[in-house]
Amino acid sequence: MLAVVVIALYGLCLAFIFCYSLVQLHLTILYWLRRHHGQQRYQNAQQPGGPWPAVTVQLPVYNERYVVARLLRAIAAFDYPHEQLQIQVLDDSTDDTTSIIDEELRHYPQLHVEHICRAERVGYKAGALQHGLRQATGEYIAIFDADFLPSPDFLKRTLAAFAPDIGLVQTRWSHLNASYSLLTRLQAFGLNAHFSVEQAGRCSGGHFINFNGTAGIWRKTCIEEAGGWQADTLTEDLDLSYRAQLKGWRFTYLEEVEAPAELPAAMGAVKSQQFRWTKGAAETARKHLTSVLRAPQVPLSTKLHATFHLLNSAIFICILLSAILSVPMLFIKHTTPEWNGIFKLGTVLLLSLAALIGFYWTALYQQGHSAWHTTRRFAPDFFLFLALSMGLSLHNSLAVLEGYLGKKSPFIRTPKYNLLQAQDSWRQRSYFMESIHPVTVLEGLLALYFGFGIWQAFRLGDFGLLPFHVLLALGFGSVFVYSLLHSRP
Repeated sequence: MLAVVVIALYGLCLAFIFCYSLVQLHLTILYWLRRHHGQQRYQNAQQPGGPWPAVTVQLPVYNERYVVARLLRAIAAFDYPHEQLQIQVLDDSTDDTTSIIDEELRHYPQLHVEHICRAERVGYKAGALQHGLRQATGEYIAIFDADFLPSPDFLKRTLAAFAPDIGLVQTRWSHLNASYSLLTRLQAFGLNAHFSVEQAGRCSGGHFINFNGTAGIWRKTCIEEAGGWQADTLTEDLDLSYRAQLKGWRFTYLEEVEAPAELPAAMGAVKSQQFRWTKGAAETARKHLTSVLRAPQVPLSTKLHATFHLLNSAIFICILLSAILSVPMLFIKHTTPEWNGIFKLGTVLLLSLAALIGFYWTALYQQGHSAWHTTRRFAPDFFLFLALSMGLSLHNSLAVLEGYLGKKSPFIRTPKYNLLQAQDSWRQRSYFMESIHPVTVLEGLLALYFGFGIWQAFRLGDFGLLPFHVLLALGFGSVFVYSLLHSRP
């Protein structure tokens, strides 16, 4: 009976992973069709009919002493009529970031800048954005996190993409420190797939996309009609995106326009960011999935994509469960040869892998447009990225479960340190985040567990799951070691 339960759970996890990979494959196809047919590009800023509209730039800031000055310099360099530009520095800081802002703003007397400090950090980032929205004078609202460095022509290029029914224009993130370390390189590898294939594919197919929290411009009316910023999830951006699109607003995505930003370099910061993203996605799914499925105006194909979009963090639960159950599956397969036909269903893992290879290969290809160079770079990065993603599955699964169960936790922002050169270090700087947690011990034990699975493969002479267990052992081992190495300033 126990064997039947193990096989059933394992099969359900593989089925979800397979369906998820098919959706990613469909997004890949949509992306290639978009490229083939040609998407209107906004390489040159073209003024819309009449004068440039009024824009409010919101800069939510909380304890960002290392990057806030360079952010203000980037915003001050915008090539946009100053009389049409309102800049809000939404400053909830409790350290010397506030004085750094005051000092930097003295250099820009020509700009209309409002340095807004709330008495209490109610609602975290969502609360700050909503507080600023009440005082915003712009028809459009541009939002940038503290570590972003938009180009001078950013506003003009994005505003040119607006049509009357478009409520948001989202742009692509690029990375200031992708080559800083292996950890930042692998993060960039994963994010690039989201910001090329996934966002562009959904946009091309007419499906729901999401604001990524920064480097985008909203129509103010869209935010207000959707109910404004709400702080009941950790992903206020995803939450507002779904509320707005359910109201009938269209979003568009500009892959051609990029905004560079800094990737977290320490495992504690990576885990904190992953926790917020995965738990927030689960909270948003809990809040909106039923409304999406019941919405009569939403096409069936968009409902399907939205379902997997909202449930994408559940992939970590499926990875973790299938990984843990894969070792008992070795023994069940060895002791019950009459079920060999069922075990052949495990080949869906290979089909899922093929779909994901196409998805991530496409994202890497769009950077260089050389199939040979892409493939040569792709193999090691994809292998290591898969391992790292598997290694984070325990940490992220706990976050997802908290989100589905409705357990609340504070919004913890990811610290940034202005790391641009390989010799730059975060270790002696403020905002250090501990990496050692009881979960870290479990990650180390899981690395040993999958090492045991590797040994059993050789003992039993069954190597079907060996590559899977090698990735798992490497992934959990890497996360465990990184957590130990990054546990002290």
